[in-house]
Amino acid sequence: MLSWEQVQEFKSRGFLKGDVILSEDAVDGLREELDRVLTDQSENKPVLSRNLLQRSAPMGDQVAMEISQDETVIQVVNIWMASERFLAHAAHPQICQEVAQLTASATLRVWHDQVQYKPPIIGGPTFWHQDHPAWPVLQPADLVSAWVALDDATIDNGCMWMVPGSHRWGDVGQFLQTDLETYQPYLTDPAVLPQGAEVVAVPFEIKKGQVGYHHCLMWHGAYPNRSDRKRRAIAVHYMPGHIRYVPKGEHVMGAFIDVAPGSILTGEAFPVVYHAEVG
Repeated sequence: MLSWEQVQEFKSRGFLKGDVILSEDAVDGLREELDRVLTDQSENKPVLSRNLLQRSAPMGDQVAMEISQDETVIQVVNIWMASERFLAHAAHPQICQEVAQLTASATLRVWHDQVQYKPPIIGGPTFWHQDHPAWPVLQPADLVSAWVALDDATIDNGCMWMVPGSHRWGDVGQFLQTDLETYQPYLTDPAVLPQGAEVVAVPFEIKKGQVGYHHCLMWHGAYPNRSDRKRRAIAVHYMPGHIRYVPKGEHVMGAFIDVAPGSILTGEAFPVVYHAEVG
């Protein structure tokens, strides 16, 4: 359980480092499962598996052309559908209890999970973004992600960076860009920021097995991995119980949505992983 001070820190900064919540054996087990899925040895399959950098949207064709063809960020979406171990991870009791605290919700569902793997030497950058603008079918913007490192995530192997307080500046995703020389964020229209907002990125280094939490409107990005170490991580994006479906835009999980517009987003593809009795 998080302390009152930790919850206040999250509310203020939009991100928070939690405990080391996975043992060495648990990390090894998830790594083995990831290898099985990536080598197509699992009976069931994830929703998506691809090199995130070998696509133009939403980076734009010009940016895509400036990225080396060797640079790689392997993205696997909903690996829990291919692995009982990753499904159990999504329901990890401590993670779910703490996300429930951060969202002030008695119920949590999985929107989707996401592995991002940056191989040694050729691991590419993660471009600066906010998560929620890519999830327009979900309202309101109250989701929290739990990002667990399967290797030590450090500056040299491509850990995430955050801009403290940026989750309170609204949806500016269409203006948020990445400087390809410094890998720092900038806005194409700085006027969209509230008065007094300071864009200062800080590294978010996470130990193997440790969890880090961030709000779905948090600005985040990452440098390439030029080290000789892997950088693997599993993020689970949690929906508090009041999240509703709005038929707007497109998302790969849209094919799994089977509720009426305006309804709470429920269904087999969005399992309940936490429910606290109230009363």
